[in-house]
Amino acid sequence: MTDTPIPVCLSIAGSDSSAGAGIQQDLKTFTALGVYGATALTAVTAQNTLGVQAVEPLGPHIVRAQITAVMSDLGVQAVKIGMLPDAAVVRTVADALVAERERRPRGMPHIVCDPVMVSTSGHRLMAADAAECMVGSLFPLCTLVTPNLPEAESLWGEPLPTAAALDPAGRQLAARWGVHILVKGGHGADPDTVTDRLYSPDGTLRTFGKPRIVTPNLHGTGCTLSSAVAAFLSKGFSLHHAVAEAENFVARCIAGAKDLHIGRGNGPLRCGW
Repeated sequence: MTDTPIPVCLSIAGSDSSAGAGIQQDLKTFTALGVYGATALTAVTAQNTLGVQAVEPLGPHIVRAQITAVMSDLGVQAVKIGMLPDAAVVRTVADALVAERERRPRGMPHIVCDPVMVSTSGHRLMAADAAECMVGSLFPLCTLVTPNLPEAESLWGEPLPTAAALDPAGRQLAARWGVHILVKGGHGADPDTVTDRLYSPDGTLRTFGKPRIVTPNLHGTGCTLSSAVAAFLSKGFSLHHAVAEAENFVARCIAGAKDLHIGRGNGPLRCGW
């Protein structure tokens, strides 16, 4: 009897000790969506639902060793990239992915990058020089980049308060890097609807709107969305289909967590548990 192959996703991200975001949430998402999750840890954080208390980056050599160990053995179909604490780690991750592309030019995994710059509580999770390095060395390797609105403004260099300002910027950034960009709308001003906007390198735009759910439990929303997209890509979904399915999955996770009481602050989503 032959075992049925299972898709494998690799999360390259930081650890969240409260398990609402980061590596821990990525693994929950992968499991809920029926794919096998492997990890390469970039940093250890001490955090809970009230915020981040401490961050300890890992050295580039151990980050690279983890990626190489997983990639050389597990047949990874998709990679999710989250917290990269400094420029040295960004360069290490980019170098490792370039090496993988050279090793398997016809089977390069999809890469989804969630550019985690600042935590929900306002704690900076990425050194200032790392963002520029990420844009130059990592984004061009990616299938999809998933900034929230403040991160998109940081990448663009100025406020993007309306769709009329955001859409030209999103199209230009997608064309510049040759990558699809999904700007998450959770920080938008509309009290009733959250609209995520997917910009393609060819200039096309697709929007994903959903009712805004009023809840304190939104910790890890971005991690969940990016890892869900990676999971669906690993299953062979097209990018647009993967994003649509991931959007629906996250909406269910938020709705399922609406009345949870875990911790005293920004609680987690409910993903398959």
